[in-house]
Amino acid sequence: MLLLLSGYFIATFWIFFDRFHILNSRISTEAKSLKALYTAQSKNVQHTSLLFTYLTRVNVPNKAILEAAASDAVRVATKGLTWLSIIASTSPFIGLFGTVIGILETFSKLSGQASASLNVVAPAISEALVATAAGIAVATFAYTFHLILKRKAYELSSLLASQSEVILSQVNEG
Repeated sequence: MLLLLSGYFIATFWIFFDRFHILNSRISTEAKSLKALYTAQSKNVQHTSLLFTYLTRVNVPNKAILEAAASDAVRVATKGLTWLSIIASTSPFIGLFGTVIGILETFSKLSGQASASLNVVAPAISEALVATAAGIAVATFAYTFHLILKRKAYELSSLLASQSEVILSQVNEG
């Protein structure tokens, strides 16, 4: 069980650092693009914006293409969140299962002895409880990282929506 929880732990951090880096760079890019639109430095999104490729495919920007671009960007940005959610919800149960197995093994070993004192039982039980602690620790990280990435994805979505509104208002004015 501890081996599986170790894999979960590694996957949790891998997903988090990968997605966090990607989301931060995209948020930075979209924030710069939005700032350029707001300050009238540009009539269109920057070439590095996620919206740019979609806008180059149409003659006149419209709401449908901007919504499709934003939806696609958010879909890609939220990759891995499902895995973090699965890890956060299952790792405490895996840890608990490991503890139950450890306690069963301890009682099985004790059944063969004539008498068992606290000096024999306590270390075995505490060793079994390590699996529960590991499961809770993994779940805590996975859930926390899930919420952080979810917030970052919302921030990206908000920036894309704001850019879309500015672009559509420019089209309507023109």
